[in-house]
Amino acid sequence: MTTTPAPPLDAAWDDLTLDEDHDRGRFNLLKGPTYLGFVGYADREDGAIVLQHTIIAEQYGRQGYARALVTLVLDRLRERGARIVPECSYVQDYLRRFPQYGDLVTE
Repeated sequence: MTTTPAPPLDAAWDDLTLDEDHDRGRFNLLKGPTYLGFVGYADREDGAIVLQHTIIAEQYGRQGYARALVTLVLDRLRERGARIVPECSYVQDYLRRFPQYGDLVTE
């Protein structure tokens, strides 16, 4: 089985940070102090995390930030040992492109 390597984060993205706002159910992406977008999520009773939508501010669209955001979110959730339910169409497409994250998916 061939796996696609995880997408590399561009060196220009070294100052990207992922901030979790559990109260709002969001993983926020920041570049320095600038807010770029978020992945919305909900916790399921069984402990799985439902990834609901990926939103990047319009002025930052088409620059690879959604890919960076989802990569950072999935890496963080993998570190936690979390399971995900990908409702977001962007996350679903990402998982098809990078199947090595498929082990995170649950029903």
